[in-house]
Amino acid sequence: MTLPAPESARSDTGPGPGAIPVTTVRSTDRAKGEQRLPRWLVKTFSPIGLIVLWQVLSSTGVLDDDTLASPGTVAATAWEMWQEGRLQDAVLASVQRVAVGLVFGLVAAVVLATLSGLFRRGEDIADAPMQMLRTVPVIGLIPLLIIWFGIGETPKIVLIALAVTFPLYMNIFGGIRNVDAGLVEAAKTLGLGWFAQVRHVILPAAMPNALVGLRFSLGSAWLALVFGETINATAGIGYEMNMAREFFQTDVIVVCLVLYALLGLVADFLVRLLERTVLAWRPAFRGA
Repeated sequence: MTLPAPESARSDTGPGPGAIPVTTVRSTDRAKGEQRLPRWLVKTFSPIGLIVLWQVLSSTGVLDDDTLASPGTVAATAWEMWQEGRLQDAVLASVQRVAVGLVFGLVAAVVLATLSGLFRRGEDIADAPMQMLRTVPVIGLIPLLIIWFGIGETPKIVLIALAVTFPLYMNIFGGIRNVDAGLVEAAKTLGLGWFAQVRHVILPAAMPNALVGLRFSLGSAWLALVFGETINATAGIGYEMNMAREFFQTDVIVVCLVLYALLGLVADFLVRLLERTVLAWRPAFRGA
């Protein structure tokens, strides 16, 4: 017994003999997706809304300039600092400190984490001191750094390097030790030597953790910079902020805070771009 085809599946000419009727179901997901706003536009709603609220509170007198300068005042101050060249000099000095400290921290973290992760003897030697030191507040080391290195650029760079080293070390070490043992055994079965196993299996599997650690390290680097530039700095964003604090210039302080935030976002964006490039082989969930 042959069941009649549903009305929605019949064409004007009708199905041929023995043909299987096909019903076309149109998904509404694409139509809904076309009606949605672009993601970059949605992401700007919250910051713009906060700025508008901030301006309204300042214009109505709820926030006075002595408490917090209005967005218009902050923008005018930023433009004035740019014309004077203070903004460029401050950003350049701070970025140089972070870059140098980041390089030293990256080298130390990668070397120590690789030795500890790949070799049990390396773990016995290096992991225990690293676990103890990472629990010490980095900011609490400022008095010792001043005593050891003076009040020049060295303590600032060392402080940033220490802030970078510990979170990156933890993530690289954890990434290496969390590699699936089955993958390593499969590599051995296929005849890969030890160096080939490290290159083709262990390091690629640990890379996601390493990049997450790099993102954490960059955030810690900018946080350490804020404290580092309180050590007799003569240039940099922190120097401008400290001078503004002495004269109660809230507009300059907000400009410096915005600079820190923007530089942090740029650094995080670069790491995420690197993550997409390096981990292009790994399919990952990107959210519903």
